[in-house]
Amino acid sequence: MAKQVLQATSAPEPLGPYSVATEANGFVFVSGQVGINPETGSAPEGGVEPQTRQAMTNLRAILSDNGLTMDDIVKTTLFLASMADFPNVNTIYSEYFGGQPPARSTIQAGALPGGYLFEIEAIAAR
Repeated sequence: MAKQVLQATSAPEPLGPYSVATEANGFVFVSGQVGINPETGSAPEGGVEPQTRQAMTNLRAILSDNGLTMDDIVKTTLFLASMADFPNVNTIYSEYFGGQPPARSTIQAGALPGGYLFEIEAIAAR
């Protein structure tokens, strides 16, 4: 099995010692994305909704930079700082997927890096 580290110029740089995405055996594993605006390096104002939109935009940019689309995602995991945000996050999430959304898990995390309110990781199939 050959593993390839993937790059993304349209999304924020990783916040630590990890790759934004790796590919192995036709699957692309995208590291968790929070609502960092790649142009400003900070979160958008306004709470979980704009953070969710930015994180989803970052995920789409990483895929696009590597020749994939949101339709190629087969599994996502969502991390929420509060399950009270689930209905709003769910509404925004649904805007990014068509009639056949990927499998998904959603959990409430004790805390997210940088105090962010939402994070998403994904697995796509090439």
